[in-house]
Amino acid sequence: METTISLKEAENLIAEVGKDLTVHLRGQPGIGKSTLLTTLAKRFPDYEPVYIDCADLDLGDLAMPAMNHETKTTAFYPNERFAIHKGRPVLVMLDEITKASEPVKNMLLPVMLERRLGAVEFHPDSIVFSTGNLTTDAVGDHLKAHAKNRVTQVTVRNPSDEEWVEWAQYNHQAPEVMAWVNQFPHCMSCYTDKSQEENLYIYNPTKQQDAFVSPRALAKASFIVKARHELGENATMVALAGTIGEAAARDMSAFFSLADGLPTREAVYSSPDTAKLPDDPAARVILVMREIQAYNKKTFEAVVKYMTRLPKELQALFFHSITKSPHQFEVAKLKPFTDWVNKNHEFL
Repeated sequence: METTISLKEAENLIAEVGKDLTVHLRGQPGIGKSTLLTTLAKRFPDYEPVYIDCADLDLGDLAMPAMNHETKTTAFYPNERFAIHKGRPVLVMLDEITKASEPVKNMLLPVMLERRLGAVEFHPDSIVFSTGNLTTDAVGDHLKAHAKNRVTQVTVRNPSDEEWVEWAQYNHQAPEVMAWVNQFPHCMSCYTDKSQEENLYIYNPTKQQDAFVSPRALAKASFIVKARHELGENATMVALAGTIGEAAARDMSAFFSLADGLPTREAVYSSPDTAKLPDDPAARVILVMREIQAYNKKTFEAVVKYMTRLPKELQALFFHSITKSPHQFEVAKLKPFTDWVNKNHEFL
């Protein structure tokens, strides 16, 4: 039986049961748990998204006592950051709740169980979920038994290389980084896999690391890679090493010269039958990722002509990947795409 779920499965779980249950997501640092608030907010546009960084909270950041002069009593009223006063359902992410102080955790328990903070109840349709790291990650994460009993705990696995590349296509990541992940899929492995003990790329709580590869780190690396010509070689390498670690930065940098040697987009579009084909397999992957990112309906026929000059497995990578991109529905209606699929359906 599977003991973990993907980020997409976690999103669906929260969307389906989050009004009735509080789902607590556990996972390795940097795998994308914190991005779920953004994706869920798109599914629930009528909800007020609320991000709470529990690690930095004091009790006064949650609620404050107020006097009722008629009853001569006090009651706690929530901080406005919870948006309860807006009169509509809220979508609350309690990020890093396992790093909160015990008093803060205790005050947040009614939020998780009863959808109530202090004296005020949330809108009945509100959704609350929480996140934390694995207890084995050596970053001090834990929930006490009474808190565990109030939530549905699930472990989110590291995304696979294919899952990250699909996300990257929707989020305009650098083609060089996407190609590097495609060629070095073990960069998305988890330290709990015993076969990955010597993996220099990934997070490992038993080793001293200034930086390591994670989905979050790769997204940051994309900004650096896109600016590498302006930054210069030295600054690019130093910044990458401080983002994804020295080993990954060194290996990723080999992709830069390959990317610089690719035929221009203009050459591909104007002369798809004669434009130069890269010799290096990794360069060809970069080219595939670049053309997916640069998709344009007007040039798609020329790009397909060019791609069909590549080996079948790279053609399949292009057509399979573009069906996972933001352009999938438009592409599916285009004749060059349907013609290729009809002739090569066994590759998809």
